[in-house]
Amino acid sequence: MPEIYILPNGMKAIRCHVPSSHIVHCALMIKCGGRDEPAGKSGIAHFIEHTFFKGTRKRSSRQIINYLEEKGGELNAYTTKEETCIHASVMKKELPKAADIISDILLNATFPADELEKEKQVVIDEIHAYEDTPYEQIYDDFEGILFHQHPMGNPILGKEEHIRSFSRKDIVSFMKSKYRPENMIWIVSGDVTEKEVKDTAQLFSRFKQDGKLQRKKPLPQKLKFNVKKKPVSQYHFIMGSKAYAFSDKHRFAMALLNNILGGPGMNSRLNLNIREKYGYTYTIESGYHAFSDTGIFHIYFATDKKYFEKTQLLVFRELQKLVEEEMTPRSLKKYKDQFCGQLLMAQENKLNVMLGMGRSALLTGSIPELDDILTSINAITVAELKWVAEKMLNPDKMSRLIYEPL
Repeated sequence: MPEIYILPNGMKAIRCHVPSSHIVHCALMIKCGGRDEPAGKSGIAHFIEHTFFKGTRKRSSRQIINYLEEKGGELNAYTTKEETCIHASVMKKELPKAADIISDILLNATFPADELEKEKQVVIDEIHAYEDTPYEQIYDDFEGILFHQHPMGNPILGKEEHIRSFSRKDIVSFMKSKYRPENMIWIVSGDVTEKEVKDTAQLFSRFKQDGKLQRKKPLPQKLKFNVKKKPVSQYHFIMGSKAYAFSDKHRFAMALLNNILGGPGMNSRLNLNIREKYGYTYTIESGYHAFSDTGIFHIYFATDKKYFEKTQLLVFRELQKLVEEEMTPRSLKKYKDQFCGQLLMAQENKLNVMLGMGRSALLTGSIPELDDILTSINAITVAELKWVAEKMLNPDKMSRLIYEPL
């Protein structure tokens, strides 16, 4: 069971003990992401994540890059709708060095003007790469539909015109208002002691409390059906709706239902009954992602024009079957066993497990035991799954977006 400590400044430190491990993973996770950006500043959370690595008061960007890699370690970062994270993986003895470089980046980054200008172009190139990849772009556009007039609908990378306008003053102001210790977690996974975790966490003690992060709730959903002409060779289709939040009691049933319909397994219903049976599409999937106060469920496929209507009707048929057909307890057990097995297999990736624990602590203040998660999944009944399917799988209650070739 992970151990959670509260530091004097209100920041949490978490120890995930992995006995006999030679590798330590650690991360500073901040409850601040794309949804927390002010109007006209979309992309600033992600841009800050990029520019952390461009120099501090005591290290150049080259020194930051080499600091852990010369010892065989890795330093990386990411930004989501709700969090920013800087994480490192190192040999056990190098944990103090990993904590030192992460704290230096967070507390002493200088954001030099010339580096900011260079990184603006890097991020703009990243935006253009997304725009050239319809599989990626359609998700951003669809989230903009679901979360209309709310920052949750803005792309994490931001908008090009906003990126070009960012100044050092904008960065410092945003960090001052959002990077508060009560919104931060220092988490370490490996064969480490409580003292080692607390000692490294003290490097972040300069952050001072200044009130909790206030977030604007997403607006109620409005159904939208959009078709966009794009320079693509295939039709790209996505449909979906808002779904259960991270703390909702139906979250596990929704996750199981998604796994049955179009999850990562090759035996998902969408894959077996459309891709494998008819060969109409190479990529077809569904997804469910839970946030702190809402969630997203979607179905996506890409196909040639001559198969588009047929594929869409087949998707609707699979949804109807899950809603109307009575699943047997035996079939449900089979699906639960598969889902639980996937979760257990995922435990082999200790970095992702640690980051998942940190995200749970950020969003809910607690970390569920794996056994409790498996128990919740195995407690799902045929009736509950059918109820969730009736609520979530009605195409008439889903928004849609289609990329149509020019």
